[in-house]
Amino acid sequence: MLIRFLIVALAILNLGVALWWMTPRPAPAAAPDVRETGVATLELLPMDAVGAGAPAVPAPTGAAATPAAATPAPTPATAPDAARAAATAAATPAAAVSAPQPSPQQQCASFGPFPSREQAQAAQAALRADLSRSQLREVQPKAASYRVLTAPAASREEAQAMARRIVEAGFSDYFIIAQGEDANAVALGQYRNREGAERRLATLVAAGFPARIVGNGVEAAASWWLDVAHADTASAADLHKRSGAAQRQALECARLR
Repeated sequence: MLIRFLIVALAILNLGVALWWMTPRPAPAAAPDVRETGVATLELLPMDAVGAGAPAVPAPTGAAATPAAATPAPTPATAPDAARAAATAAATPAAAVSAPQPSPQQQCASFGPFPSREQAQAAQAALRADLSRSQLREVQPKAASYRVLTAPAASREEAQAMARRIVEAGFSDYFIIAQGEDANAVALGQYRNREGAERRLATLVAAGFPARIVGNGVEAAASWWLDVAHADTASAADLHKRSGAAQRQALECARLR
């Protein structure tokens, strides 16, 4: 009896399921198509188009379609970069052409002595084409030696009294001149150059003893020298020979005006 009951129950259940499937039902509501603005979606093409090798083209939503395989255009150079490149290209050849050439190194010398200004000017004219600068320089006559003397005293006694005061002040190397136009003057040294005589004179004047410098011996005559500046492309020996001067001396170019 139990087996028969189970068979009947199973048959009823199968009949109920068949009736449920056969009963018409409303179609389920389709899910809303949610799309984000500006995002491309994939659309399926018909099979014949796919078989022909046509690519699937995404269709953007809410915006105009843009080819996916489009190559971006090259970005043009900005205005400052373009201007800088043009200026560099234009300036490079000009800079190479207008680059200053190094000037020849200058040398300076003095030619002389010339006994007159006219002879020095003639030498200057003969060398002018090879000179960048030149000047004439006069050299004053020089004495063979220099003496430092006090003013002549009125008598021998006054000269001796002056000598004693000079010695008491700490000076030595003196003698009293006995004759000549400087008689009764006190001589306080003889020097071969004027610089030494001027130093002796300064110490005497500072101590309160008026004195003077007197040239002694034969004086050399005045002379003229030609100071020149020339490029190293010209030979100093050749310029010396062409000047006709007896001597050539080195000269600092800073002294040449």
